[in-house]
Parts: sequence; structure tokens; C-alpha cells
Amino acid sequence: MHLRLRLCAIIGAAALAVGASSAVAQTPTVTVGTLIYTQFAYQLRTDSLTNSHLNNFDITRAYINVVGKFPGGIYGRLTPDIYRVADGSLAFRLKYAYAAWTPEKSPLTMKFGLIHTPWLDWEEALWDYRMQGSMALERFQSPAGAGYLSSADFGAGIDGKIGFDQVNFQIGAYNGEFYSKPETDRYKDVEARLSVRVLDSDDHSRVGGLRITGYGAIGKPTGGGRRNRYIGMISYKFKLLTLSGEYGRARDSLENGPPVAGAPPAVPQTDGDILSFFGVLNIPNSKAAVIARWDQQKPNVDTTTPNKRSRIIGGVSYQLSPQVRVLADVDNQWFESGTYTNAQNSTRTTGLFQMQVAF
Repeated sequence: MHLRLRLCAIIGAAALAVGASSAVAQTPTVTVGTLIYTQFAYQLRTDSLTNSHLNNFDITRAYINVVGKFPGGIYGRLTPDIYRVADGSLAFRLKYAYAAWTPEKSPLTMKFGLIHTPWLDWEEALWDYRMQGSMALERFQSPAGAGYLSSADFGAGIDGKIGFDQVNFQIGAYNGEFYSKPETDRYKDVEARLSVRVLDSDDHSRVGGLRITGYGAIGKPTGGGRRNRYIGMISYKFKLLTLSGEYGRARDSLENGPPVAGAPPAVPQTDGDILSFFGVLNIPNSKAAVIARWDQQKPNVDTTTPNKRSRIIGGVSYQLSPQVRVLADVDNQWFESGTYTNAQNSTRTTGLFQMQVAF
């Protein structure tokens, strides 16, 4: 009799524990976090008009991340972005705003809204120093006057992984006008990335190990034409060291559309090449690291006129705490033509002290 009572008590306690665990697992959770990039920039070349070295303190980005997790694999994210605009003021806009669904035991996650695009979020996770500035394919300007890629856009997509990120991929359909602009025509861009780990390392993240990664995007700008992107990358990341090299080809054109006041002129087909190599060495038994990066753009591969643009970045970082990291670096760029306006020359070599704050 006593044995039966004990068994009933044990079974009852186990059932209550399972029920409580299930209730906790089904409880929606909402978290709020912040990511801030701040810096002091000192131009190492003299401005010939003012005969001075320009310098300033600035907040280059401030994100507020609101994340909700709900029963049934439902996930939502809202990220406002505070940034510096051309006239020097700070502006507020949305960076991410989407709903996502991961079915139970599924390797796929479906997203809808203002979502990550496949390439830059991946590359920034590998580089891990977005605080220094944007990546090459976002920083260099295309013939349209903006970056070749954007980290977010309005659309729908699928993220997936196989075998603990042995294969990681993302595909989606997007407006193609980036997250700062609304869609104004019927055209959409299709973008996809596939990354395969061919050798493991002690870094088991989605970007860890020796990986071969490819990306492609096919689309049309407003008014018609071409906006195609192709990228290949080889990277190796383990806890001590990150090394990466990539080659990108961009094909752009803008067709003659109906005459509209203020519409941009037609642009003939232009092929551009972008190269980027970077490395991060985490100094053993310390919180310090050394970073280096070299980017090069040839906006038009078919012209004999010198048009290459290059950038080299080098610096040292230190992790003050899990929430705060600082970086001292020099950012230098130059043009193959050797010809610069005063504005270009006075700002092309910059000493930076930068800080990343996350909480």
C-alpha cells in the first residue's frame, strides 16, 4: 500500500513538473536590447581651405532591438535605427520589422517583412567589426549612387541549415530599393546565399570553420535595367584567427523610361569588380585583437581610364567587458587616378577611436 502511494506521488510530481515546464515553454517572452556605435574621428590630412585637421565626436549608429518569442515557433523583431544623414542631423527609421516562423524540428525559418538580406548579415558576423564601418559591397558606391548591397530590405525569405550549420543558406524575394526607400514599380530582386563548411574548427558558430560561400542576386532597378550581383568567398575561422577573401561582380544598367520630371538619366550596362580581404587575430590569453582589411573597387572593368579605388584598415581592439569593446584604427583610401578634390583628400586618411556598446 505504501509503495503504491509513493509511486502515485512520484508520478504526480513528475506530471506537475512536466506541466510546469510546458507552461514555461509556451509563455511568450519579449526582450529589449540596445546596440550603439560611437567614435572620435581625426582626419590625418590637412584641409587646404581651413588649414586644419578636421575631427569630431559622433554616434554613427544606435539600434533598439525588440524581440518577441511566442508559442508554435513564432518569432518577431522590431529594430529602429538612429543614424547620421547627409545634412549632419540624426534621423530615425526602421532597420528590421518582421515576423518569423520555425516549424517544430524544422531546419527552415520563414520570414516576412523588413528582413535581413542574405549577404551582409552573414559577412558582418564573420568579420565581427561592424563598429569600424560597413563592408566593401555596402560602402563602395554603384553607378546608381548607392551601395551595391543593403543589409535589409522589404520582402519574404527562408533561412535554413543542415547538420549543425554544415550547410547554411538563405533565399528571398525583395523590393530591391533597400530598407530606406519604398517600392515604386513592379520589379523585385531575388537573392540567395549558400555556405558549406568543408573543414571543422573550434568555432562552432554558423560562420566557423573552413567555408566556401557563394551569393547571387538578380533584379531590376526602378525604370528597368539590370541590378545583378555575384560573390564568391573562402573563409576560415577558429577562436584564435579569422581569415577571409572574396570577389564580387556587379552588373548595373538603367533603361530609358517614360519622361518624368526629376527621373535619373539612362545608364548603359556597367560591370564592376569588388575585392575584399580581411583578418582578425585574437591575441592568446588576452582580451586584445589585431584587425586588418583591404578593399578594392573597379567601378567599370571595360574602361582603360584609371578608376580603381582602394581602402586599407588596420587597428587594435580590446574587450573591456562583455558589453563594451573599443577599437583604435586607421582607415586610408586612395584612387588609382591620383586626383582628389580637397574634400576627398582631407578625409581619405582617418584615425579613429571607436566603441561598441551592447546591453
